[in-house]
Amino acid sequence: MRTTKNAIGIVLLFSIGAFGQPPTTPLPAPQAGRGGGGRGPAAAYPQRPPADPAMVDRGKALYGVNCAFCHGSDARGGEGGPNLLRAQLVLDDQNGELIAPVVQNGRPDRGMPALNLSKPQVADVAAFIHSFRVGGYDVSRMKPPTILVGNAQAGEAYFKNSCASCHSVTGDLKGIGAKYEDPKTLQNTFLLPGGGRGGRGGGNAPPVTATVTPTSGPKVEGRLLRIDDFLVTLALADGTQRSFRRDGDSPRVDLHDPLAGHRALLPKYSDNDIHNLTAYLVTVK
Repeated sequence: MRTTKNAIGIVLLFSIGAFGQPPTTPLPAPQAGRGGGGRGPAAAYPQRPPADPAMVDRGKALYGVNCAFCHGSDARGGEGGPNLLRAQLVLDDQNGELIAPVVQNGRPDRGMPALNLSKPQVADVAAFIHSFRVGGYDVSRMKPPTILVGNAQAGEAYFKNSCASCHSVTGDLKGIGAKYEDPKTLQNTFLLPGGGRGGRGGGNAPPVTATVTPTSGPKVEGRLLRIDDFLVTLALADGTQRSFRRDGDSPRVDLHDPLAGHRALLPKYSDNDIHNLTAYLVTVK
Protein backbone atom coordinates (compact mmCIF):
# COMPACT_ATOMS: atom_id res chain seq x y z
CA MET A 1 0.00 0.00 0.00
CA ARG A 2 1.41 3.39 -0.87
CA THR A 3 2.19 5.56 2.11
CA THR A 4 1.75 9.07 0.82
CA LYS A 5 -0.72 11.51 -0.64
CA ASN A 6 -3.85 9.47 -0.10
CA ALA A 7 -5.44 10.13 3.31
CA ILE A 8 -9.12 11.09 3.46
CA GLY A 9 -11.22 13.99 2.60
CA ILE A 10 -11.32 17.57 1.35
CA VAL A 11 -10.10 21.06 0.68
CA LEU A 12 -9.60 23.06 -2.57
CA LEU A 13 -8.94 23.31 -6.21
CA PHE A 14 -8.85 26.36 -8.44
CA SER A 15 -6.86 29.25 -10.10
CA ILE A 16 -7.92 32.01 -12.38
CA GLY A 17 -7.64 32.68 -16.05
CA ALA A 18 -8.59 36.30 -16.54
CA PHE A 19 -8.36 37.79 -19.98
CA GLY A 20 -10.85 40.69 -19.96
CA GLN A 21 -9.90 44.30 -19.40
CA PRO A 22 -10.06 45.58 -15.80
CA PRO A 23 -13.07 47.71 -14.87
CA THR A 24 -12.73 51.30 -15.97
CA THR A 25 -15.02 52.59 -13.22
CA PRO A 26 -13.14 52.80 -9.90
CA LEU A 27 -14.66 51.06 -6.91
CA PRO A 28 -16.11 53.36 -4.23
CA ALA A 29 -13.94 53.98 -1.22
CA PRO A 30 -14.87 52.08 1.96
CA GLN A 31 -17.27 53.98 4.20
CA ALA A 32 -16.11 55.26 7.53
CA GLY A 33 -17.73 54.11 10.76
CA ARG A 34 -19.11 50.65 11.34
CA GLY A 35 -18.15 48.29 8.58
CA GLY A 36 -15.58 50.78 7.24
CA GLY A 37 -11.87 50.88 7.77
CA GLY A 38 -11.11 49.14 4.49
CA ARG A 39 -12.78 45.88 5.50
CA GLY A 40 -15.94 46.05 3.42
CA PRO A 41 -16.83 43.57 0.67
CA ALA A 42 -14.49 45.20 -1.83
CA ALA A 43 -11.57 44.55 0.50
CA ALA A 44 -12.68 41.10 1.60
CA TYR A 45 -13.29 39.69 -1.89
CA PRO A 46 -11.11 40.57 -4.89
CA GLN A 47 -12.76 42.16 -7.90
CA ARG A 48 -11.87 39.98 -10.89
CA PRO A 49 -12.30 40.69 -14.59
CA PRO A 50 -14.34 38.10 -16.52
CA ALA A 51 -12.52 34.88 -17.36
CA ASP A 52 -12.39 33.29 -20.78
CA PRO A 53 -15.82 31.59 -21.22
CA ALA A 54 -14.11 28.52 -22.69
CA MET A 55 -12.04 28.14 -19.52
CA VAL A 56 -15.14 28.49 -17.37
CA ASP A 57 -16.95 25.80 -19.37
CA ARG A 58 -14.02 23.38 -19.13
CA GLY A 59 -13.62 24.15 -15.45
CA LYS A 60 -17.31 23.54 -14.78
CA ALA A 61 -17.04 20.03 -16.24
CA LEU A 62 -13.86 19.24 -14.27
CA TYR A 63 -15.31 20.66 -11.07
CA GLY A 64 -18.43 18.53 -11.41
CA VAL A 65 -16.39 15.33 -11.52
CA ASN A 66 -13.58 16.15 -9.10
CA CYS A 67 -14.85 18.72 -6.61
CA ALA A 68 -18.63 19.03 -6.34
CA PHE A 69 -19.09 15.96 -4.14
CA CYS A 70 -16.98 17.55 -1.38
CA HIS A 71 -17.35 21.28 -1.91
CA GLY A 72 -20.89 21.48 -3.27
CA SER A 73 -22.17 22.30 -6.74
CA ASP A 74 -22.02 26.02 -5.91
CA ALA A 75 -18.59 25.89 -4.18
CA ARG A 76 -20.15 26.95 -0.87
CA GLY A 77 -19.43 23.70 0.95
CA GLY A 78 -20.61 20.13 0.59
CA GLU A 79 -20.90 16.95 2.58
CA GLY A 80 -17.28 17.05 3.67
CA GLY A 81 -15.56 20.06 2.13
CA PRO A 82 -15.39 23.71 3.17
CA ASN A 83 -16.74 26.78 1.40
CA LEU A 84 -14.23 27.56 -1.35
CA LEU A 85 -15.47 31.07 -2.02
CA ARG A 86 -14.37 32.15 1.46
CA ALA A 87 -11.13 30.16 1.57
CA GLN A 88 -8.19 32.53 2.02
CA LEU A 89 -6.01 30.49 -0.33
CA VAL A 90 -8.55 30.94 -3.11
CA LEU A 91 -8.96 34.64 -2.40
CA ASP A 92 -5.18 35.21 -2.48
CA ASP A 93 -4.51 33.12 -5.57
CA GLN A 94 -4.17 34.85 -8.92
CA ASN A 95 -3.19 32.29 -11.54
CA GLY A 96 -3.08 28.96 -9.74
CA GLU A 97 0.33 29.52 -8.18
CA LEU A 98 -1.08 28.89 -4.69
CA ILE A 99 -3.80 26.39 -5.48
CA ALA A 100 -2.18 23.98 -7.94
CA PRO A 101 0.35 22.58 -5.41
CA VAL A 102 -2.47 21.80 -2.97
CA VAL A 103 -4.56 20.12 -5.63
CA GLN A 104 -1.72 18.09 -7.10
CA ASN A 105 -0.13 17.04 -3.80
CA GLY A 106 -3.24 16.82 -1.64
CA ARG A 107 -3.36 17.41 2.10
CA PRO A 108 -3.36 13.95 3.71
CA ASP A 109 -3.40 15.39 7.22
CA ARG A 110 -6.66 17.21 6.42
CA GLY A 111 -8.30 14.44 4.45
CA MET A 112 -7.75 15.76 0.92
CA PRO A 113 -6.44 13.29 -1.67
CA ALA A 114 -4.10 14.36 -4.44
CA LEU A 115 -5.91 14.89 -7.73
CA ASN A 116 -4.45 14.05 -11.11
CA LEU A 117 -5.04 17.44 -12.69
CA SER A 118 -2.55 19.44 -14.74
CA LYS A 119 -1.89 23.10 -14.02
CA PRO A 120 -3.96 24.19 -17.04
CA GLN A 121 -6.84 22.03 -15.78
CA VAL A 122 -6.57 23.58 -12.32
CA ALA A 123 -6.63 27.00 -13.96
CA ASP A 124 -9.84 26.06 -15.76
CA VAL A 125 -11.47 24.89 -12.53
CA ALA A 126 -10.37 28.09 -10.84
CA ALA A 127 -11.87 30.19 -13.59
CA PHE A 128 -15.19 28.46 -12.90
CA ILE A 129 -14.86 28.94 -9.12
CA HIS A 130 -14.00 32.62 -9.49
CA SER A 131 -16.94 33.19 -11.82
CA PHE A 132 -19.40 32.88 -8.92
CA ARG A 133 -20.90 36.01 -7.42
CA VAL A 134 -19.79 36.04 -3.80
CA GLY A 135 -22.61 38.31 -2.68
CA GLY A 136 -25.39 35.90 -3.60
CA TYR A 137 -26.30 32.74 -5.45
CA ASP A 138 -26.04 32.78 -9.21
CA VAL A 139 -29.11 30.77 -10.12
CA SER A 140 -27.65 29.73 -13.46
CA ARG A 141 -24.85 27.90 -11.65
CA MET A 142 -26.94 26.07 -9.11
CA LYS A 143 -27.12 22.29 -9.23
CA PRO A 144 -29.29 20.78 -11.97
CA PRO A 145 -32.82 19.63 -11.06
CA THR A 146 -31.56 16.04 -10.88
CA ILE A 147 -28.25 14.24 -11.11
CA LEU A 148 -29.96 11.07 -12.28
CA VAL A 149 -28.80 11.36 -15.87
CA GLY A 150 -26.89 8.09 -16.11
CA ASN A 151 -27.64 4.61 -17.43
CA ALA A 152 -28.58 2.21 -14.63
CA GLN A 153 -27.66 -0.90 -16.65
CA ALA A 154 -24.20 0.48 -17.38
CA GLY A 155 -23.91 1.37 -13.70
CA GLU A 156 -24.74 -2.19 -12.68
CA ALA A 157 -22.01 -3.49 -14.99
CA TYR A 158 -19.53 -1.00 -13.51
CA PHE A 159 -20.49 -2.06 -9.99
CA LYS A 160 -19.89 -5.73 -10.79
CA ASN A 161 -16.49 -5.00 -12.31
CA SER A 162 -15.16 -2.41 -9.86
CA CYS A 163 -17.10 -2.64 -6.59
CA ALA A 164 -18.43 -6.16 -6.08
CA SER A 165 -15.15 -7.50 -4.69
CA CYS A 166 -15.78 -5.45 -1.52
CA HIS A 167 -19.50 -4.65 -1.58
CA SER A 168 -22.76 -6.47 -2.23
CA VAL A 169 -26.21 -5.08 -3.03
CA THR A 170 -27.68 -8.00 -1.07
CA GLY A 171 -25.27 -7.51 1.83
CA ASP A 172 -23.71 -4.30 3.13
CA LEU A 173 -25.48 -2.17 0.49
CA LYS A 174 -28.88 -3.83 0.75
CA GLY A 175 -31.61 -1.20 0.38
CA ILE A 176 -29.13 1.65 -0.07
CA GLY A 177 -31.38 3.29 -2.66
CA ALA A 178 -34.16 3.61 -0.08
CA LYS A 179 -31.80 4.75 2.67
CA TYR A 180 -30.86 7.99 0.90
CA GLU A 181 -33.72 10.11 -0.46
CA ASP A 182 -31.35 12.58 -2.13
CA PRO A 183 -29.39 11.02 -5.03
CA LYS A 184 -26.60 13.55 -4.44
CA THR A 185 -26.12 12.29 -0.89
CA LEU A 186 -26.07 8.72 -2.18
CA GLN A 187 -23.47 9.69 -4.76
CA ASN A 188 -21.30 11.25 -2.06
CA THR A 189 -21.31 8.01 -0.07
CA PHE A 190 -19.31 6.16 -2.71
CA LEU A 191 -17.22 9.07 -3.96
CA LEU A 192 -15.90 9.90 -0.49
CA PRO A 193 -17.40 7.78 2.31
CA GLY A 194 -17.52 9.50 5.68
CA GLY A 195 -17.20 12.96 4.18
CA GLY A 196 -13.75 13.65 5.63
CA ARG A 197 -13.14 16.62 7.91
CA GLY A 198 -13.95 20.26 7.88
CA GLY A 199 -17.49 20.35 6.57
CA ARG A 200 -21.04 19.25 7.01
CA GLY A 201 -21.28 15.52 7.52
CA GLY A 202 -17.55 15.20 8.17
CA GLY A 203 -15.76 13.30 10.87
CA ASN A 204 -17.42 9.92 10.21
CA ALA A 205 -14.75 8.35 8.03
CA PRO A 206 -12.88 5.42 9.58
CA PRO A 207 -9.36 6.51 10.55
CA VAL A 208 -6.19 5.57 8.77
CA THR A 209 -3.96 3.53 11.07
CA ALA A 210 -0.32 2.58 10.72
CA THR A 211 2.16 0.02 11.96
CA VAL A 212 5.73 1.24 12.45
CA THR A 213 8.47 -1.39 12.61
CA PRO A 214 11.67 0.15 14.05
CA THR A 215 15.09 -1.32 13.30
CA SER A 216 15.11 -2.47 16.92
CA GLY A 217 12.31 -2.89 19.41
CA PRO A 218 8.67 -3.89 19.06
CA LYS A 219 6.23 -2.74 16.41
CA VAL A 220 4.11 0.29 17.25
CA GLU A 221 0.52 0.64 16.04
CA GLY A 222 -1.80 3.63 16.21
CA ARG A 223 -3.96 6.13 14.39
CA LEU A 224 -2.01 8.05 11.78
CA LEU A 225 -1.65 11.75 12.58
CA ARG A 226 1.12 12.71 10.17
CA ILE A 227 3.39 11.15 7.60
CA ASP A 228 5.95 12.65 5.24
CA ASP A 229 9.45 11.86 4.02
CA PHE A 230 10.98 12.79 7.36
CA LEU A 231 8.52 11.95 10.12
CA VAL A 232 5.60 9.72 11.03
CA THR A 233 3.42 10.44 14.07
CA LEU A 234 0.88 8.07 15.62
CA ALA A 235 -1.81 8.47 18.26
CA LEU A 236 -1.56 5.43 20.53
CA ALA A 237 -4.36 3.59 22.29
CA ASP A 238 -3.34 5.03 25.67
CA GLY A 239 -3.91 8.59 24.43
CA THR A 240 -0.25 9.48 23.94
CA GLN A 241 1.51 10.33 20.71
CA ARG A 242 4.73 8.91 19.36
CA SER A 243 6.85 10.14 16.47
CA PHE A 244 9.54 8.38 14.44
CA ARG A 245 12.14 10.01 12.23
CA ARG A 246 12.25 8.51 8.74
CA ASP A 247 15.30 7.87 6.58
CA GLY A 248 14.20 6.37 3.31
CA ASP A 249 12.38 3.12 4.09
CA SER A 250 13.54 3.02 7.69
CA PRO A 251 11.63 2.48 9.85
CA ARG A 252 9.14 0.44 7.87
CA VAL A 253 5.66 2.00 7.83
CA ASP A 254 2.57 0.03 6.81
CA LEU A 255 -0.61 2.04 6.35
CA HIS A 256 -4.03 0.52 6.92
CA ASP A 257 -6.58 2.66 5.11
CA PRO A 258 -10.18 1.36 5.15
CA LEU A 259 -11.08 3.64 2.26
CA ALA A 260 -8.04 3.02 0.07
CA GLY A 261 -10.14 1.37 -2.60
CA HIS A 262 -12.48 4.35 -2.86
CA ARG A 263 -9.62 6.83 -3.04
CA ALA A 264 -7.86 4.76 -5.68
CA LEU A 265 -10.94 5.11 -7.88
CA LEU A 266 -11.24 8.90 -7.53
CA PRO A 267 -8.78 9.80 -10.31
CA LYS A 268 -10.12 6.97 -12.50
CA TYR A 269 -13.83 7.77 -12.50
CA SER A 270 -15.17 9.24 -15.70
CA ASP A 271 -18.19 11.52 -15.62
CA ASN A 272 -20.27 8.70 -17.11
CA ASP A 273 -19.02 6.21 -14.50
CA ILE A 274 -20.27 8.45 -11.69
CA HIS A 275 -23.62 9.15 -13.34
CA ASN A 276 -24.21 5.51 -14.28
CA LEU A 277 -23.26 4.14 -10.88
CA THR A 278 -25.53 6.65 -9.14
CA ALA A 279 -28.41 5.77 -11.47
CA TYR A 280 -27.94 2.09 -10.59
CA LEU A 281 -27.60 2.47 -6.83
CA VAL A 282 -30.83 4.45 -6.50
CA THR A 283 -32.63 1.37 -7.87
CA VAL A 284 -31.25 -0.86 -5.10
CA LYS A 285 -34.27 -0.82 -2.81
